[in-house]
Amino acid sequence: MIRARAPEDRRTLVATGSSDKILRVWNPEKPNVRFSTDLKGHSAPIEKVAFNPVKDAELCSVSNDGVVKFWDVRSKMCINEIKGLGDAFTLVWAPDGQSLVVGNKTDNIFVLSPTQPTPVASHQQPTQTNQIAFCWSGKKMFLTTGEGRTRILSYPDFKPAFQFGYGDEAREFALNGHTSSCLSAELQPTGRYLATGGSDSIISLWDTTDWICQRTITSMIGPVRSISFTFDGSFLVGGSDEGPGVDIRHAESGDHVHTFKTAGPCPVVSWAPTKYCLAYSDLGILRIVGVDAEKK
Repeated sequence: MIRARAPEDRRTLVATGSSDKILRVWNPEKPNVRFSTDLKGHSAPIEKVAFNPVKDAELCSVSNDGVVKFWDVRSKMCINEIKGLGDAFTLVWAPDGQSLVVGNKTDNIFVLSPTQPTPVASHQQPTQTNQIAFCWSGKKMFLTTGEGRTRILSYPDFKPAFQFGYGDEAREFALNGHTSSCLSAELQPTGRYLATGGSDSIISLWDTTDWICQRTITSMIGPVRSISFTFDGSFLVGGSDEGPGVDIRHAESGDHVHTFKTAGPCPVVSWAPTKYCLAYSDLGILRIVGVDAEKK
């Protein structure tokens, strides 16, 4: 079963991590498995994979036994390893590629460096934290929580980015957009909207100027496990582990654009970083499809 996948920003590569403990790098133009590259070394299922946003061929993976590995895809070598991070399940790079954060199921978030063998810092969170996304400057983080809120923290100090007065107190400002657990978050490449997805099957689109929810998408079936925007921010898609089909929506209007029929649920979805190509997992199979943006 494919648990995670990641596009590479400057080359046409796709990385997948799965429950078979193998990290695999693919060329989408050569889908046969014999043309893929296996990166072996994890001893537990891989939960998340991500390419460094500024360095060619540097890939990071995390397995649920708390081991993070950094890979050089060209040499197929593990270039750094960090252990002891608990039951880890989420990973995201800072936009400058100099650090990344990993979260575990006890709500502890670790700041890691690709060149150091131990965490740079750790930050215990006061509430269940599900997924993390960065703003494009790297100065703010969006943390989705089990309370249905999305917290906005400064990075790397993990302090509330915004506060409001409540009587004589200053309280943390957060986005309250879901009736149950908020599971996923993704910032539009243009930076105008932040999309959040919840176990209530709703995708909320927040204007990042005033942090008001501009619209919601309610066509999803099941919890929204992943969200992805196209490279130009025009379209978005959500992934869920319930119900078949992948719906493409217009980011500005929320209108339905197209539905890809699938054999089963697609919890992991991701657009390519430079063109209208969508990758998604379907019954443990990685599928990549091209999209004509001029057609509905």
